[in-house]
Amino acid sequence: MDIFSFVTLFGGLAFFLYGMTLLSDSLKKTAGGRLEKLLNKATDNKFKGLAIGAIITIAIQSSSAMTVMLVGFVNSGIMELPQTVGVIFGSDIGTTLTAWILSMAGIDSGDSVFMKLLKPSVFSLIFALIGVILLMVSKKQRRKDVGTMLLGFSILMQGMTMMSSSMEPLKEMESFVSLMTAFKNPLLGVFSGALVTGIIQSSAASIGILQSISLTGHLTYRMAIPLVMGANIGTCMTAVLSSIGVNRDAKRVTVIHVAIKVIGTIIWLIAYFIVNTFLNISILDNPVNIVGVAAIHSIFNIVNTILLFPFNKLLVKIAHIVVKETEDEQEFKLDERLMLTPAIAVGECHNMMIKMVKKARNGLDKAMNMLIEGYNTPDFDYIKKNEKKVDGYEDILGSYLMKLTTTQHLSLEDKNRSSRILQAIGEVERIADHANYLSDSAEEITSKHLDFSEEATNELKRIIPAVQDIYTMAMECYLSDNAENAEDIAPLRIVISEMCDQFKSNHVERLANGVCTTEQGFVFNDILYSCVRIAEHSLNIAAIAYRFKSASAPAPDTYMHDFKRRKDKDEVKYKEYVEKYKAIV
Repeated sequence: MDIFSFVTLFGGLAFFLYGMTLLSDSLKKTAGGRLEKLLNKATDNKFKGLAIGAIITIAIQSSSAMTVMLVGFVNSGIMELPQTVGVIFGSDIGTTLTAWILSMAGIDSGDSVFMKLLKPSVFSLIFALIGVILLMVSKKQRRKDVGTMLLGFSILMQGMTMMSSSMEPLKEMESFVSLMTAFKNPLLGVFSGALVTGIIQSSAASIGILQSISLTGHLTYRMAIPLVMGANIGTCMTAVLSSIGVNRDAKRVTVIHVAIKVIGTIIWLIAYFIVNTFLNISILDNPVNIVGVAAIHSIFNIVNTILLFPFNKLLVKIAHIVVKETEDEQEFKLDERLMLTPAIAVGECHNMMIKMVKKARNGLDKAMNMLIEGYNTPDFDYIKKNEKKVDGYEDILGSYLMKLTTTQHLSLEDKNRSSRILQAIGEVERIADHANYLSDSAEEITSKHLDFSEEATNELKRIIPAVQDIYTMAMECYLSDNAENAEDIAPLRIVISEMCDQFKSNHVERLANGVCTTEQGFVFNDILYSCVRIAEHSLNIAAIAYRFKSASAPAPDTYMHDFKRRKDKDEVKYKEYVEKYKAIV
């Protein structure tokens, strides 16, 4: 074996790793939001989580990437820790598919044309040709992603072929035979497999190297089993690195992943030593082929799942013991690691947007209740803290989405979802600001004993439900991706504006008649101003939902103006709202 064999070996490994990365990234882009929807179904049903974990790992061809995603989900509050256990087990099973694909290199094609086409060295070239054509001639980004996926798979398979060919000279080397004999020590085999996999951070690559070595005929089942066990431990290195700087529950995801691999390896080693001590199984000394390595890899992970899956609650307890309750957690955080999967990152932003909307709504409800039922300190303090939290959500979401859209390639759907969030967060934040202003008005009414007249109080009782309704309607249109009712909001905004104008006029008359004081008038006008602004911001939110969902929506530069313009078809809804809120117009 000369220097060129080593160059071929490490060059093949480089191709393999690059092809795996290219394949994984393009698969995630092609899958788009479907990955997010699948993960959202991973509820407390551990069997559903098991299936989803296997499906997604097969889709993205990387259990390490799957675990990194889980760390990000838990860190951001999208998933609870117990929900991840089943997904991790499923991911361990799904990752074994790669080894079976690689085992096709060992197919004995003979003279059959069909069997020759199944050889990776043949069909990978066909895939490469199709992939390059799609990349060069396609105008649609989705087809380009498919082309990248095929090209990545081809590079991966060519890397495997190069590694296999570099191993050919080793068949005749006595020093290599002596080295392989050392791996008969199972502990050394586990350590070596873990070390190599930890360095290259890919169990698929280390299993691929092992499959290449098996082609020399000097690797036995007795040697391969510990090496595969070690490779499964080494793959946890990526998850360990991803857990740096995250919250405690996210760290516990990594602990569960490591615990599954380590406990499974200990069980396998005990069984291995018992078999070696008391039984003489001759097949263990037989040379293992490329398919045998894939089979060992699959059996290890499937048996681990069968043995440990029933103890998922115990694994969660172990994680809590290892990572204790000692850290102060931020209420909200977006994990930049998920930017590598843009569809998931956008979905995470949408989930945070839901939290932001709920907080803004809670603050608005409490502020308006105080105007009717009277000031109270707990609600006032809550609104103040709540407004700062909504501001925090706006800052984090805005910065995260700007970085995501400028550094990652997003599908058209994800671009639209990002734009929707970026445009809406400012409107929601302003609504929270006005809730804060309303709480100040409630506090001023109480502290200065500014009791409104019965007529003014009744007017507030009519306008406040209308304002609460318009905000609720707007956010339902936005969060449900349903633009059908968006146009019903414009007539309500008109009614609210006209009611406020009328109530201001009424208050001027009361001032003239000495029923109310000037100081009361200032506070009353401040409340009506906030009501009009909340209605306006709610309408803007509805317009954003309409713009991105309606096929008949106008062009980007005119949609807001056209959406707000009063139309003949709005008159029916307008009259309904006038009657509902007893508006005098």
